Amino acid sequence: MSLSDLQFQFSRAAATYDEAAVLAREVELRLAERLDYVKLNPLRVADIGCATGGGARELQRRYPEAQVLAIDYAHAMLRTVQASQKSRSWLDKLVKRNNVPHPLQADAVSLPLPQTSLELIWSNLVFQWLDDPGPVWREFARVLQTGGLLSFSMLGPDTLRELREVGAAIGINVPVRRFYDMHDIGDQLVGAGFADPVMDVEYITFTYRSARTFLRDQRHLGVRDALLGALSFADWRRLIRAWEGRRTPAGLPLSFEIVYGHAWRAEPQKAADGRSIVQFHKQRP
Repeated sequence: MSLSDLQFQFSRAAATYDEAAVLAREVELRLAERLDYVKLNPLRVADIGCATGGGARELQRRYPEAQVLAIDYAHAMLRTVQASQKSRSWLDKLVKRNNVPHPLQADAVSLPLPQTSLELIWSNLVFQWLDDPGPVWREFARVLQTGGLLSFSMLGPDTLRELREVGAAIGINVPVRRFYDMHDIGDQLVGAGFADPVMDVEYITFTYRSARTFLRDQRHLGVRDALLGALSFADWRRLIRAWEGRRTPAGLPLSFEIVYGHAWRAEPQKAADGRSIVQFHKQRP
């Protein structure tokens, strides 16, 4: 699936996203909890890949004095963010008239923001959809101040392992998207200009009433094709029958590997024109 196809799917899913975004909301809460351990009082913050704006609203609640940008490339998602602001009560608007996220349509690889203009970048379950996140890390390093924080989550390579295992048992190579290992992401961050990346991983298992429920949720999120790839109808029927063999009293289990990371923008080693930066410190006698 091309990036333009994925953008179209996300845009089309704006109206149904929230009803299916159970995993995104749960990970959003856990990602926010990790900010409890960071001493930070930013004035300029961005939620990049904001979808319907849950993360941006959490950042605004957490940092009430900050200007929060809700950035997404899907205009339909941003319309949902704007609609949620209009539905606030008149009292909330009066007391917190400036305390709302500001929607901005943009691609993460080319942000319409000045250099060093942000102090915190937050991104929840976005980077797994990029074939190469390297340019995005470099763009984030460009717009973050030195000492600014990048905090993010993404799906890891063990996501949907049950489907792969079931497929392997019946001779089907299930084309579930392959996600990045957290060690590779850490190396990419250092290469892009970040320091001290901290990565951790956890597993969240959902149980679905049926395979149809799972497929419907992924379609409502706009990620069905990107996540599951292309498989013939006959192979899908065989796979679903085999998956049914793993049913528990609670339903059909599926695991999601969640990778969390945060890293600080390091002191730049090169100027914008590529020349190395050398700092001299005068030593007092």
